[in-house]
Formats: sequence, C-alpha cells, structure tokens
Amino acid sequence: MAMRNPYNQYKENNIKTASTENLTLMLYDGALKFAGQGKLFIQEKNIPMANEAIIRAQDIIHELNITLDMQYEISHNLRSLYTYILERLIDANINKDVESLDEVIDLIRELRNTWKEAMELAK
Repeated sequence: MAMRNPYNQYKENNIKTASTENLTLMLYDGALKFAGQGKLFIQEKNIPMANEAIIRAQDIIHELNITLDMQYEISHNLRSLYTYILERLIDANINKDVESLDEVIDLIRELRNTWKEAMELAK
C-alpha cells in the first residue's frame, strides 16, 4: 500500500470539512494562484505550462459561475463578471497576453477580498 502525501491529505481534509463560504474563498485563492502561475509561465516562455495554469483558472471561475443562486440580483451581476473574466482568460491563453492576466488577477483579487470581508462581517 502506497503512503499518501501528508500535505495532500491535510489539504483534502480542509476541503471536505470547509463551509460553503470557506470553499468559495478557497476557489478565489486557487483562481489567483493559477492565473499568477499562467502569467509567470508566459513570461518564462513556457507555453504548455501557461496553457495548463490558465485552463485551471478558467475551470475555477466556471465552477463559481455555475454554482450561483440566480434568485438574487447580486448573482446576475456576478455571472456577468465571471463571464467577462472567463473571456479575458481565454484571450490571455490564446494570445499569451500578460496584460489580460493582470486585469483578471486584479478582478479576482477584488472579488476575493470583498468575499473575505463579507465573511468577517457575517460572523
């Protein structure tokens, strides 16, 4: 029997036991991580790794988009923003455009920080 990586086990347990609010925060953090990696890989001219990282960021934004509860007005606004972010990620990936990624990173960071602040206020 193979030993499991303790770090991966810890990360998996955190995900399985996280609240919905914390899962959303983790998704924002992941999107920031992968968009940042995509930018770095583009700058290093590592196109295959840039592609992979940007696709992972796209997958996270797509997940955030499809899990919106559309009975609230804010969800419609977020859907528009997520759609825009996805379009910019696709553009960044096709054109290997760091400026598009910078814009995306700023938008996701703002969403993440707003979400974190809302979590704190809700306590």
